[in-house]
Amino acid sequence: MENQKLWYVVNTYSGHESKVKEKLEMRINSMNMQDNIFRVIIPEQKEVEVKDGVTKEKVKKMFPGYVLIEMIMSDEAWYVVRNTPGVTGFIGSSGKGAKPVPLSPLEIDTILSNMGMSRLDVNDELKEGEKVKVIDGPFKNMYGKIQSVDLKNNTITVLIDLFGQETPVDVTLSQVEKA
Repeated sequence: MENQKLWYVVNTYSGHESKVKEKLEMRINSMNMQDNIFRVIIPEQKEVEVKDGVTKEKVKKMFPGYVLIEMIMSDEAWYVVRNTPGVTGFIGSSGKGAKPVPLSPLEIDTILSNMGMSRLDVNDELKEGEKVKVIDGPFKNMYGKIQSVDLKNNTITVLIDLFGQETPVDVTLSQVEKA
């Protein structure tokens, strides 16, 4: 788990999610933590509301009072996030300085796909020809090369060696990790 990019949930004062995101991004830059803290996301969804015959599109927070952070858990990164104004603590930590438990790939994939995003940085991590490991489904623990990426359906086609022959297999983004 050490030196691995994982997703964590941070509790904030309710209604302060945007301020926490802004402050945290400023701290990441000022404290040179770009190699440890990568993405700060407020889980939100667009909702269409019809009121008095008028259609309005509204952005609604999926988890008010919570912010998602993609980071490599280290003492320095933990300290930077934990001591950001508005942050009340990490979810999945027993307190007393204990490191929190990260979200599972399935949990973060579900949240991010509802927002139209992906856990994996498709531009950097999922290119044709890249090696991936299948972590779920009938081809679990098998390695293969990416043949194609379908962002619209959140699937990729992976060439897996089955019985000495490269076979294309379609898997969802949540079923793979970079090898």
